[in-house]
Amino acid sequence: QVQLVESGGGLVQPGGSLRLSCAASGMIFSIYTMGWYRQAPGKQRELVATITSGERANYADSVKGRFTISRDNAKNTAYLQMNSLKPEDTAVYYCYARLREVLTTTPRDYWGQGTQVTVSS
Repeated sequence: QVQLVESGGGLVQPGGSLRLSCAASGMIFSIYTMGWYRQAPGKQRELVATITSGERANYADSVKGRFTISRDNAKNTAYLQMNSLKPEDTAVYYCYARLREVLTTTPRDYWGQGTQVTVSS
């Protein structure tokens, strides 16, 4: 089965950095888009960053200039480098991928298990 496995979350002080990874595995033909959404307690889920197969990146205004998303197509993996972290970045971060599986023509959406990012002094 297709799975998204994400890692890299943890506790960091304000101003610190974390790097999230998300690896897609399974019988994948093509990954169109990968990225992260996050959800803080009492808040709606919000887009953080996405990157397309053409490596076009999109960021939430709140993270522009601080976060950088990238991908390694050979590894079916995306990375989110998070710098200058703020307490308001605290949330569960969910990896997302829109992909086409082998022997299919219709893309499907997949989600990772989530990883906790806590920014606190």
